Amino acid sequence: MPNKRKMINDPVFGFINIPNNFIYDIIQHPYFQRLNRIKQLGLSSVVYPGAQHTRFQHSLGAMYLMGEAIAQLRWQGHEITAEEENAALACILLHDIGHGPFSHSLEHSLVSGVNHEELSLLMMQKINVEFDGKLELALEIFRNKYPKKYLHQLVSSQLDMDRIDYLSRDSFYSGVSEGIIGGARIIEMLNLHNGELVVDVKGIYSIEKFLVARRLMYWQVYLHKTSVAAEKMLLNILKRAKQLASEGIQLFSSPALHYFLYQDISKQSFSTSDEALDNFALLDDSDIICAIKAWSLHTDIVLSALCKAFMNRRLFKVNVSDKAVGEREKKACLDKYIEFFGINIDEAEYFIGEETVSTDTYNPKDDRINILYKDGTIKDIADASDMLNINVLTKKVEKNYFCYYRL
Repeated sequence: MPNKRKMINDPVFGFINIPNNFIYDIIQHPYFQRLNRIKQLGLSSVVYPGAQHTRFQHSLGAMYLMGEAIAQLRWQGHEITAEEENAALACILLHDIGHGPFSHSLEHSLVSGVNHEELSLLMMQKINVEFDGKLELALEIFRNKYPKKYLHQLVSSQLDMDRIDYLSRDSFYSGVSEGIIGGARIIEMLNLHNGELVVDVKGIYSIEKFLVARRLMYWQVYLHKTSVAAEKMLLNILKRAKQLASEGIQLFSSPALHYFLYQDISKQSFSTSDEALDNFALLDDSDIICAIKAWSLHTDIVLSALCKAFMNRRLFKVNVSDKAVGEREKKACLDKYIEFFGINIDEAEYFIGEETVSTDTYNPKDDRINILYKDGTIKDIADASDMLNINVLTKKVEKNYFCYYRL
């Protein structure tokens, strides 16, 4: 078999080596190549035009960081076999493979009761069959069933390679410098204690910066009110399209999108046959954008108005508050749409959206970031840090977004 080792020039980390044929074949799989057609930050480009990078780039970056972390742990004297390394690299490569177009919009409109983590697992299992069981160990790590728990922590925890990459990459492409972290320094400080991932005490300040950067990126980029408004508008467009499809009205769509529009797809649909997963694997951002362009000319006034506004960036206006909007305000909006468009109240509902967003940035109850001291003791970062900010970051912050169409 010819050697398939390749080198990729990544703008964030420099040259990334694809180490062997096994990893190369995963990258070449159609499921993984699909990530090239899905933006990492969904609709954040409506605020930060440079945020055009893909989930494909992110997954390659996370794989690179996984390789660096494994090399560091080996340097610390911990044994990680070549088989375990390959499995960990495959696992982090495929951790996002179940994402649909434009982040989570599809999960809340065309598909019900199934999230991207469950879809990632289903897709990994299908690839495993095609690869004659070579992903078994990667699946164990993904499901946290492998005895070496730290391998799963490197994939999914409060200090995983996924987060280190997306903070570095999203900051780079969005131009938001507040998200810059010392990823290389954090990895250099990694170690193990009782089989779990820890950070050497010398890396405490890098962890503090990492957590503060994560908080700033959440509120400044991921949960920016305009990005939330754009996603809410897209969600309402897909819900309206689904409603029209249920009434038998024909809508332009790709075959894969048609499948989800004209059938009620649930979690059970993915487990009973391959049809749902096969169609999902064909969906990417272009299916949605192409449909919205066509729907902007549809005779349904609700669908066409929303699609035109979306395509021309006339996004929902947003009110942000610490409490939910009152029924009186909501009714005043709906009455305006009823009169302006000549529609009923159910149709007017598509022109508004509500979202309660909360994040605590760091929650020791979910998963701890432990600091290892020279005497062998460990402390949670919230206790080890002398910064007030870390304790503040453990508190849940909640904001209410009320989105409405501009007349």
